[in-house]
Amino acid sequence: MLLLTASAAIIFPFLFLVILRMPAKKGMSYSAFLVVVLAYTVWGMEERVIAASVLEGAHKTLTILFILFGAIVLLNTLRRTGAVDRINQGFRNISPDMRVQAIIVAFLFGSLLEGSAGFGTPAAVTGPLLVALGFTPLAAATLALVADSTAVPFGAVGTPIQVGLGNLPEAGTEFYNEVAIRVTQIDMFVGSFVPLALVVLLTLFFGKKRNIKAIVEILPWAIMVGVVYTGSAFLYASLFGFEFVAILAGLTGLLIASVTAKKGWLLPKSVWMDAKQEGTVETKSDMSLISAWAPYVLIVVLLLLTRIIPSVKNAALTWVDATWTDILGVEGITSAWEVLYSPGAVLVLATVVSVFLQRKPFRHFLDASRESLLSMKDAGLALLATLALVQVFSNSGMNAADLVSMPQYIAGILSENLGFMWLIVAPFLGEIGSFITGSGTVSTLTFSPVQYNIAEQAGLDLQTVLALQLLGSAAGNMICVHNVVAAGTVVGLSGKEGDIIRKTVAPAVVYGLMVGVVAFLLF
Repeated sequence: MLLLTASAAIIFPFLFLVILRMPAKKGMSYSAFLVVVLAYTVWGMEERVIAASVLEGAHKTLTILFILFGAIVLLNTLRRTGAVDRINQGFRNISPDMRVQAIIVAFLFGSLLEGSAGFGTPAAVTGPLLVALGFTPLAAATLALVADSTAVPFGAVGTPIQVGLGNLPEAGTEFYNEVAIRVTQIDMFVGSFVPLALVVLLTLFFGKKRNIKAIVEILPWAIMVGVVYTGSAFLYASLFGFEFVAILAGLTGLLIASVTAKKGWLLPKSVWMDAKQEGTVETKSDMSLISAWAPYVLIVVLLLLTRIIPSVKNAALTWVDATWTDILGVEGITSAWEVLYSPGAVLVLATVVSVFLQRKPFRHFLDASRESLLSMKDAGLALLATLALVQVFSNSGMNAADLVSMPQYIAGILSENLGFMWLIVAPFLGEIGSFITGSGTVSTLTFSPVQYNIAEQAGLDLQTVLALQLLGSAAGNMICVHNVVAAGTVVGLSGKEGDIIRKTVAPAVVYGLMVGVVAFLLF
């Protein structure tokens, strides 16, 4: 009964969203209610702790909605100013091939955004860009989520490593760098195939003819891009440390991919557009490409400034602090929200500035704001239920039955029964953490002590086991409910979250299995 209760936060969302195909606002509401009932009746959580956890989830919902609003208002504003049309012209000038566009936009540009911001920002930004290029909303959301994986261990300037491993005895820069190098070593054998995986998903799930030839003919270029990304990631981790791996590897990949695609190197002569959404109109804009891209450049610059420059970071963390500490007087239940440090603030600021840089009327921003707020209603309800469930699950260690928390209980059962093959299992613990909490950082923070203890008891290489935790949490990013809700909302698929997860679950499982097998064979 305890195992079933602890697993309820995994079982119910999968049942309601994936099997029964309910919209997230309905399926996650049912899931949250059932998990709360089980937490109270079986796990012995007190009413005040449950209430505080639900309120913590509500507060965290606001922080995510703020990021989501920033991503949607940016897109809606740039559509009105004509910048999106000009950006898409630029992508089409590099290559009109949808396979190439998927890799450049979702994987490489998404990796750059992940390295700068994290917190689900990449899928929320790249998904709408793909839609504007003519991808169907379901294809755009699926590709954006699967692509936002390899860069996740190095998201937000290395936050999953620095914060996620920060509570271990060896915590420190040297230790973080050792784990980061091991992450890139393993991912050279797995992450290198993510661009190819995007092509497979695009052609087999969304292409009209589903022709295997469309995969084979672009295989050399897709593999080359993947190897450039993961190879440069290993180089940057070895030379400069863990903080800038995703940013630098993303920039390197963008440069190489753009040049080779523009010249047609390793690419077939035929242009594949078989997944084009019917009715897509290619509108031209006379705006300069520099002006059109200025908001995105500004976003990356502001994100880096607020995370690297100590004085700017301190101001962003302290000037507007909406953190709720010890909710309902329950010590330890706290929800942080440093408003100006949030990617949402950066996205909104960049949007406002872009209107003036592009010399457009300010009403474009105001109209876009109204449209964006109205489009977020369903996402807000879904996220509220999701995060209420997450926080009850995470805080379940505060109980009258003297039980460990539900995630720790699951980890204990897994280690007890599958410890003999832990290198294969370790990534899936990371995936479970990300699937439920929606964060690679929180997943690693929660489970890294468990991974650490198992590695010591089983005599396994510590860096390898922790690297697998990080890589597994990255794979879990493809299927975690609140990322799916966000990605679906920005492309107009609210209520279709189950359809998205059904497309992303196989890549997530395969990714986790592959990194485990590579570690088992090589380390």
